[in-house]
Amino acid sequence: MTTDPAVPGVSADAVLNRAAELDARDPLAHLRRRFVEPGEDLVAYFDGNSLGRPLTATREHLARFVDEVWAARLIRAWDENWMDSPTELGDLIGRVVLGAGPGQTVVADSTTVLLYKLCRAAVRARPGRGEILLDRDNFPTDRFVLEGVAEECGLRLRWITPEPGEGVTVEQVVANTGPDTALVLLSHVAYRSGHLADMPRITAAAHDAGALVLWDLCHSAGAVPTELDAWDVDLAVGCTYKYLNGGPGAPAFAYVARSLQPDLRQPVQGWMGAADPFAMADSYRPADGIRRMISGTPPVLGMLPMRDMLHLIDEAGMAAVRRKSVALTQYAVELADTLLVPLGVRVASPRDPDRRGSHVTLDHPAFRAVTAELWKRGVIPDFRPPQAMRIGLSPLSTSFTEVARGLTEVRDALLRAEAG
Repeated sequence: MTTDPAVPGVSADAVLNRAAELDARDPLAHLRRRFVEPGEDLVAYFDGNSLGRPLTATREHLARFVDEVWAARLIRAWDENWMDSPTELGDLIGRVVLGAGPGQTVVADSTTVLLYKLCRAAVRARPGRGEILLDRDNFPTDRFVLEGVAEECGLRLRWITPEPGEGVTVEQVVANTGPDTALVLLSHVAYRSGHLADMPRITAAAHDAGALVLWDLCHSAGAVPTELDAWDVDLAVGCTYKYLNGGPGAPAFAYVARSLQPDLRQPVQGWMGAADPFAMADSYRPADGIRRMISGTPPVLGMLPMRDMLHLIDEAGMAAVRRKSVALTQYAVELADTLLVPLGVRVASPRDPDRRGSHVTLDHPAFRAVTAELWKRGVIPDFRPPQAMRIGLSPLSTSFTEVARGLTEVRDALLRAEAG
């Protein structure tokens, strides 16, 4: 065996042998065969938290859709099933990954558009309250949308600043909410650190202040189980191209608790959200239930790939998906401690797996240049300013061996950068 001179006592063979042992014991390992094989140049894909890999079933289903549905049925397909696809697929998402009963989830629009709809509807449902609570480390879209909503509605933004490498806590929410709080917007998994928020307790704390809560599930849906109904969540939104593998630009989903639906008036009043779309009425009357959150024509093609992934997650079970996610990120942290921390890398995600989503964030001043080099070498993490590299591990498509090979390449790239 060859011992790596940069990391005394660490054998490259031992690292790979350990990964192989973990793969052999992985009860979900066989499901990796369901994904389209990547190109030969790919060593490790660490960006499943930004864009999931396609399933082989999706390739077949897309071709069949063109020939057997689009070409064969043409516009008749709207009456036959397309009109119901936003709510039917929403119910599937709700059941498989959200812990939500039927009639509360809909697929439509982008995450940004759905965030705007839900935020505007929420503050309208809390008249007389002048503040929205959010955090400074949330994803830019969330912050930008709320800046616009606050300006439109004459509201104030109250900011929480999480500790570096952490996320918003229950105590921070309690300290910053009160009788003037209309809405609290937070991410279940922080996009930068991977911190997993305590959704049940934070939701309860916001409710104690009389506020509504909107959860961004973009970095948890499909990787971290939720129980939206049981946790008394008001509103949620999430994208489907990450752990739900819906493909680039796949439409997002919105959840609205059944008890809130009669009181919410969403601001983008399109014909597909009307009570009778084909009445061509003179004025808008919203549909009953979750369908009122729809505005325009449903993105039927964009819904096809995520359906395949939802069936795969359903087959595996969300509890098993979460166990695999925890095992992968725990292994990534262990390897980072062994291979990368001696080179000055800092693990910038919570070390407790119960407080971490499905990605691990690493910090080093050289990571901007190192990430660019890794992409050329077939290792695909992503970089987040000022100096963070995210290791996103999609549970059903990622092996432990892939993690080992990829983080070994990160180590080698750092060594080359230090050597100049």
